[in-house]
Amino acid sequence: MRFNRIRKLKNQQSSLASAESYEEWCAAAQVYDELSGAQEWREREDTDLYDHRQIRHRLDRLREYRAQGDDHALLYILNEGIHGNMGGMGRSSLHQRSLLGTKYLVEEYVREIADSLEHIANTSTDNISLEAKYDFFHRASLCFGRPALMLSGGGSLGHFHLGVIKALEEQQLLPKVLSGSSAGSVVSAILGTRSAEEFRAYVHPDNLIAESERLREQDVTKFKTADVEASFSRIIPDLTFQEAFELTGYCINISVAPAELHQSSRLLNAITSPNVFIRDAVRASCAVPGVYPPVTLQAKNVYGNRQTYLPQRRWVDGSVSDDLPAKRLARLYGVNYYIGSLINPIVPLANDSVRESSSLRDRAKVFGHQGLTYSVKHLNNLVQKYGKGFPRLSLYTNMAHSVFKQDYSVDVALLPRFENIKLSKLTSRLEPEELLQLLRQGELAAWRNMGRIRTSTRISVVLDKVLVDLDEQMGHGYGNHPGVARGAVKKPRI
Repeated sequence: MRFNRIRKLKNQQSSLASAESYEEWCAAAQVYDELSGAQEWREREDTDLYDHRQIRHRLDRLREYRAQGDDHALLYILNEGIHGNMGGMGRSSLHQRSLLGTKYLVEEYVREIADSLEHIANTSTDNISLEAKYDFFHRASLCFGRPALMLSGGGSLGHFHLGVIKALEEQQLLPKVLSGSSAGSVVSAILGTRSAEEFRAYVHPDNLIAESERLREQDVTKFKTADVEASFSRIIPDLTFQEAFELTGYCINISVAPAELHQSSRLLNAITSPNVFIRDAVRASCAVPGVYPPVTLQAKNVYGNRQTYLPQRRWVDGSVSDDLPAKRLARLYGVNYYIGSLINPIVPLANDSVRESSSLRDRAKVFGHQGLTYSVKHLNNLVQKYGKGFPRLSLYTNMAHSVFKQDYSVDVALLPRFENIKLSKLTSRLEPEELLQLLRQGELAAWRNMGRIRTSTRISVVLDKVLVDLDEQMGHGYGNHPGVARGAVKKPRI
């Protein structure tokens, strides 16, 4: 009997891997959950992984007050706390048992919170004043935060990012805040400068294959500066960060690292550098030291003309110093939930999802990474102390140390199958079938985590939507909303 069950589970794994759409994948995942026992686990409320009694009690009260039309009691219980980890319901292990989601009780509770928030937002102002609504939603949004999607560096593997974004956008779960470094900066720029229809056209397999053929004709594998810049000019419109935000409503952020010692990295976006041209930011973030020359940024001045931005500074590959700029996103946008599309080959060694693994092989990788990090740190200290006459060596060892010491932790890690990827592919042109395979891997990684992402971000999406509407009703404009770039003059598309 057990052998037969294992065989059926393996067959379902094949069905999951061959699914052509998210709906088809969900149907296969449902069968898999039933066979594995995960479906029964989802239906059962009790487990020692979270406080199910507290969640059930609050859910019943929310439903009772909303059914009775007692808006003040409903507002009071909402004021008691809207928390993504209420009773431990945000615990990672709660979202790893089932392919489709977590405990039904948790999903029902989150859905009821979202419905209650919309109910309060739409209730008569004779009952709850507009000012009281704004005060409540503003505080709730600041406390709860919002999600961000971070796209790591990873050379030619960037099509994995496109698959992730394609899958999330189709399910209307793509966060409005995105960051990208190196390859991730290219993908964030592609998304953040196009309408939804234009982006869907761009990620269509026929277009991606055509783009691959154009790169083949240019032989971009030789990294000729002129050819790479021509490629960027073709796929990235000549917009500033502010102009792109006004066009799409996406808050895109691009990491760049200094080409000189003793300088700080930057996160370029519509808040910190609204007039900088995105294409130049991408060129800088993709400037791999030793392969592509450092870049001086350009910005649009008050007269609409190009002007050098920080003329004394040159910038290189953003993944060198801040591949996943979580702290900066938290400060700028109130982000507290991070989805990471991670194609940087160092991630399997450093990511928390590996640290928590019980596999001895994975544990060995972590210890290897820790030892290597220490060795690079020690080497860098020696070079900085005794290598004064070798500035280039000092720069490179400092960059290497910066790469290894970074924190690659995220709430949801979307990973490609690194075991099937040769490191030589990071700096080479991919064949059409290879890039389409990466696109599919990105979709599958997102599908596997879609239920978790939907549950974890549902409340913040409602809070942001309501706050934008309330801002409009109160005549506050849109620039002060923490979920969008400050200084915006146009309402973003929600």
